[in-house]
Amino acid sequence: MYCGNYARCIGITLIPLAVSCFVADILLYFPNGETKYAERDQLTFVVWFFEGIGGGGILMIFPIVVFIGLGNENIYGHCRSKICGKNRAMVTTVMVSLIGMAGGGYCFNVSLLGLLKGPYCLTELGWNYPFNNTNGRYLTNLTIWNECSEPSHIVAWNVTLFSILLAFSGVEIVLIIVHVIIGLAEGAFGNCCRSHENKSKECIEIDVNVETVYQNHGAV
Repeated sequence: MYCGNYARCIGITLIPLAVSCFVADILLYFPNGETKYAERDQLTFVVWFFEGIGGGGILMIFPIVVFIGLGNENIYGHCRSKICGKNRAMVTTVMVSLIGMAGGGYCFNVSLLGLLKGPYCLTELGWNYPFNNTNGRYLTNLTIWNECSEPSHIVAWNVTLFSILLAFSGVEIVLIIVHVIIGLAEGAFGNCCRSHENKSKECIEIDVNVETVYQNHGAV
């Protein structure tokens, strides 16, 4: 059954992705492990959007918990019927999927902005964004990275961490979309199959009843 396999697997896979986004975002506040730049507010303003901590990290807790919980045998809860339980599980899954996609999308877009804008660093003209108008072309032109003299290696630091956030949040979004698609497909085809099975059972019961009537009639 889908709920007990793929959903649980996707939920478990989301855990290291969410933790990685959380950690990567925190590291952006401490270039080279130093705290002085955060204290002086000498970091790119993008880090204050908490894209990895909030979007790719904390908001992913909701789909993780629900997806893993779909493998629980008590998924139907206190509903009186399995249909009630499945409907409630479907509504909950859609809601947390939307939350997860919103968090992943937020992290993805803000991380992309951070990459395109470039780091806030000390140059010959003072503290500014030296790569702001390059439209991301600085990412492939390593020779101009030396324009940032402080914090040291800040360009590589920002590019690496924002790339991790961008990639991992993208994977989070894809996994959640896959979960929704497979879940809806399983629900649609599952209902179709169950309907077909019910009709088959009804036909068998009718045949059995008809045969019983003829036998009784013959005996009389």
